[in-house]
Amino acid sequence: MKKITAALLILLLASCTKKETILITPENVRDVLTKYGQENPENEVIIETSFGTMRLKLYEDTPLHRANFIKLIKDGQYENADFYRIASGFMIQGGDLNKKLKYRVPAEFRPEHYHKKGALSMARQDENNPNLESSAAEFFIIHGTTYYPEDITVEEKTLGITHTPEQRKVYENVGGYMTLDQKYTVFGEVVEGFDVIDKIAHEKVYDLEKPLRKIPMKVTVVEKK
Repeated sequence: MKKITAALLILLLASCTKKETILITPENVRDVLTKYGQENPENEVIIETSFGTMRLKLYEDTPLHRANFIKLIKDGQYENADFYRIASGFMIQGGDLNKKLKYRVPAEFRPEHYHKKGALSMARQDENNPNLESSAAEFFIIHGTTYYPEDITVEEKTLGITHTPEQRKVYENVGGYMTLDQKYTVFGEVVEGFDVIDKIAHEKVYDLEKPLRKIPMKVTVVEKK
């Protein structure tokens, strides 16, 4: 009897300590993510693939997107995720299209965060989205291409934005995809594993930029010490 009682007690304690998944809606998205971000301060993520591992840093000044990404990972949103869209010279896009979430993340555009190579950004739908809010879970990492100085100037005039001298140098020497700046929220960047981006971006694709072979990923949060 003592063994049974002890086992039941363990199960009871486990059920009491299990974290409850908070449902996010369009109405409570800001409040929920703000609170979640305060309780979950992690800002580093690991993405493992058969091509290698990428380490990413999430920005503190895009708090809603940082909190949302950490929550998605901890909730298991990416357990069966893969890089399902590849566009060499543009980006690699990932997520789990079988798991649909019914909210969007408010845009957090910041001029210091731009779509350089390795930038982590959220996808979004254009239809009925005047505020350019991000999709809840579909993200992409920039592969990009390099720019000539004159092309940067033309792009800036077309987009109505200005880049710093440092940002211009990055676009010239490292590359990126400037057309997305201030239209999609950049909330982090790859700090290790740039070769993995190249390897995935160079995979063969067929119709609609789909890779010929599945590219699964394992996404984990680096716990703060």
